[in-house]
Amino acid sequence: MPTWRGIARSADVTRALVTGAAGFAGQWLCRALLRDGWEVTGASLTGPTPGGVLDADERAAVRWVSADLRLQDAVSEVLDAAAPDAVFHLAGISFVPTAREEPVNVCETNVMSAVVMLADIRRRRAAGALDPAIVIVGSAEQYGAHDPANGPLTEQSPCRPLTIYAASKSAQEVFALEAARADGLRVLCTRSFNHSGRGQAPHFLIPALVARVRASGRAPAPRSIAIGNGHTTRDFLHAEDVAHAYLSLAARGVPGEVYNVCSGDGVTVEALARDVCARAGVDADLVGDPALRRAVDVPWLVGDNSKLRSTTGWAPRRSRSDIIDDLLNAASH
Repeated sequence: MPTWRGIARSADVTRALVTGAAGFAGQWLCRALLRDGWEVTGASLTGPTPGGVLDADERAAVRWVSADLRLQDAVSEVLDAAAPDAVFHLAGISFVPTAREEPVNVCETNVMSAVVMLADIRRRRAAGALDPAIVIVGSAEQYGAHDPANGPLTEQSPCRPLTIYAASKSAQEVFALEAARADGLRVLCTRSFNHSGRGQAPHFLIPALVARVRASGRAPAPRSIAIGNGHTTRDFLHAEDVAHAYLSLAARGVPGEVYNVCSGDGVTVEALARDVCARAGVDADLVGDPALRRAVDVPWLVGDNSKLRSTTGWAPRRSRSDIIDDLLNAASH
């Protein structure tokens, strides 16, 4: 059963439900919603811890609920309490190696929570009780391996998942788009490319690189930094820009459509590591470490954000250097 924490806000502002709200991207989204004047209900198995993305006032401004969103009763109680005008579904297991180790758990968490949420909203919409915009957050990993020579990936590029995580996100999207087609739910799906910033867990790529570079900077010369596959190429956005993309889609996106959320600019792990070294003022050699390579890894993921831009007017405001600097500054405090 959900348990509530935090304070209530006035009932005359637009109401948002954010699932996975205590997670990294969820907290950035809650912050953006609050600053835009929304009343925010944050659903998560655990609440945010101090020192994350949200400050104390922002944490208090969110109405927190602890609930297992795989369970129908829990989802119903959350929707009853939130009565949302928009639902942002971010809940799920997001770390690819964890998903590989826990395939049943990742399918239950990443797929079933969305299915249960959509079924409940479908029932309420049929009764005339609720018709929110529903932003279902997917992943660029759904695309799988593609030839970089064909250019950035568009929403028409085939999805060929290579991992359990990617397959679970693809399945989530299939169920979401079915709900839009069959019953008119105002579903908008994203394929969100890599994003980072302050508050991201240390096992993700850029926070891990920042930690290694800072540790190397304290070590005597000659210095070295361990990296995995230096040729792997990814497309990074600052988490703040990702949050604004989700708000833009809820306001101006076309229901039943899929949107890439990306920068359109790819960077190799090797170049990214060199950028971190340069911004930290650390001179070190990069050394490949087989232990840091994933068992299954997509070599290249770079997206085309033209559809998102043209539909909503969104554009990124923060750079990859901003991501690195924010993480370096956070690590120094």
